[in-house]
Amino acid sequence: MTIPQAFAVAVEHHKAGRLPEAEALYRKILAVDPRHADALHLLGVLAHQMGRHAIAVDLIREAIALAPGVADFHSNLGIALYENGRVDDAIAAYRQAIALKPNFPEAQNNLGNALTDNRQLDEAIAAYRQAIALKPNYAEAHCNLGVALKDNGQLDDAIAAQRQAIALNTKFPEAYTNLGNALRDKGQLTEAVAACRQAVALNPSFAGAYNNLGFALKDNGQLEAAVAAFRQSIKLKPNDFEAHSNLLLTLNYDPGVNARSIDEERLRWSQQHAEPLRPSIQAHPNEPTPGRLLRVGYVSPDFRDHPVASFFEGLITAHDRTQIEVFCYANVARPDAVTARLRQAAAHWQSIIGMPDATVAEIIRQDHVDILVDLAGHTARHRLLVFARKPAPVQVTWLGYPGSTGMQTIDYRLTDALADPLGHAEHLQSETLVRLPRCAWCFRPTAAAPPVADPPVQHTGHVTFGCFNARPKINLPLLKSWAAILRAVPASRLLLKNSALLDSSARQDLQADIQNAGIDTERVELAGHSPTLGEHLATYGRVDIALDTFPYHGTTTTCEALWMGVPVVTLAGTTHVSRVGVSLLSNAGLPEMVATSPDQYVQLASALAADLPRLSQLRSTLRQRMAGSPLMDAPRFARDVEAAYREMWRQWCALQTG
Repeated sequence: MTIPQAFAVAVEHHKAGRLPEAEALYRKILAVDPRHADALHLLGVLAHQMGRHAIAVDLIREAIALAPGVADFHSNLGIALYENGRVDDAIAAYRQAIALKPNFPEAQNNLGNALTDNRQLDEAIAAYRQAIALKPNYAEAHCNLGVALKDNGQLDDAIAAQRQAIALNTKFPEAYTNLGNALRDKGQLTEAVAACRQAVALNPSFAGAYNNLGFALKDNGQLEAAVAAFRQSIKLKPNDFEAHSNLLLTLNYDPGVNARSIDEERLRWSQQHAEPLRPSIQAHPNEPTPGRLLRVGYVSPDFRDHPVASFFEGLITAHDRTQIEVFCYANVARPDAVTARLRQAAAHWQSIIGMPDATVAEIIRQDHVDILVDLAGHTARHRLLVFARKPAPVQVTWLGYPGSTGMQTIDYRLTDALADPLGHAEHLQSETLVRLPRCAWCFRPTAAAPPVADPPVQHTGHVTFGCFNARPKINLPLLKSWAAILRAVPASRLLLKNSALLDSSARQDLQADIQNAGIDTERVELAGHSPTLGEHLATYGRVDIALDTFPYHGTTTTCEALWMGVPVVTLAGTTHVSRVGVSLLSNAGLPEMVATSPDQYVQLASALAADLPRLSQLRSTLRQRMAGSPLMDAPRFARDVEAAYREMWRQWCALQTG
């Protein structure tokens, strides 16, 4: 058989999926003719298909050295580089392929994928649009365009792009699940659930579709169905740490799930995803001097207009620069004005968006960070697998997630004695609890907050209770307590506001739950998302008393209500997630607003509603009281946190020298 004949047979094997036979023939050809560029190229493509991406890169580079003007070679090199985690090199390869062959929609689409991963979203969108211009019926490019548009905040265009992808290919589960994501962000939860269910129907083994379905169901308060969807996603794709984290977060909302069950799930998460990375942990060369300047790193996806930033900005701006050198590792997809402020406050700033966890861990090691602080826990876009590699000698979790991470490589969790009373929760923690002396939170209100309004009861003639917490926090036991409050306070009304209530079906579902709890729906007003934060906060001008949710307390919502002069009534539970309000209200000087039983919760709310002079006095003084409380004393909070860091560091140093 001649070389051309052998090559033709090898290609036939390759196309038919007979990869071992194709590989054997390619190698025979190259043994006779080592400069056979096409055989080298296709052997590289085959290596990529078999998961040997590094080998694929080397083989295709050899082919390009022999035939540098072949666009397909550069395009396939880009694919191999991309799969090997070398996104910048992949972008360069795709651009070279397009330079050689401008009419190359597949290369434009793949370029868009790499640019999206690199968070160069405007360029990615342009690449996808070019692919579509060259090939208008390219369903995959429409789908990918929709993803980039969603990530760029262009939700209407994203939805349109996914619908176009589906019109071109009605059996396209990826487009349906991406449509569901965009609809969820838009607040169209019923349509989001339907789109994700269609993705599952088209591909019952599509783990990502179940994960996205779980998100949409959770946002709509359908917790049992959401948990089932997340569990199915994990069953289909056991190594998906993000879906497993989504399950963990969702379990915290459900009043029927006990703390032990959540703890067991956290440990499963750690055993499945974090513990296998222990071999990558390296010795820490950090100088073990107890009193020296500490290099403290913060890792978060929420260095942006986000509740986490409302509690972090005070700390970073008040840090004592003679004691703490601040490093921020930002997993932020869409930086904004808040990002810019935080970046200015940090001594060092590194965007880690799109970077592999191992790369991020190595950057942190090279920065010689002493104490690394996770601000996300099991929330969206966390980087806990960086912490699993232990790039810093001391690791801490704080703020973003209401509880333990379950990880052995995170040494401490910052809290306080009200949120985590001594002896109550230690058995449910993988971390050592470090209780700050006053409060575990330091709130910085937005400059967009309007002035405090007069008590609305003065002009409505009735007391209005309100809750602006997320829909998943509203459950039947809570609604029954609210029903008892409304019965105890004749003519009172209830205003519920959250983003889920933009969706008409979600509103109907909540109204049904309200009726089932024994509440007259005529006494309840449902409001959706406000266009701006200022408008959202202004809505507190219609609320006399805020009712906290349980078992999952509010954090930002509680602080915002207090800042707007609205007292909050909460019910203390036994775990961190149900005791945040205890700490916030106590530190704001309102410990009398903390109930210890559902009956007392009802009694406190109804008694406050009957005391109009007290309501008026609180309305006029709460903002000033809060501003002077530990809850907003950033310098004092920073000193408390720095003292905690210093003690953690002393303990590590003692272990090195002892």
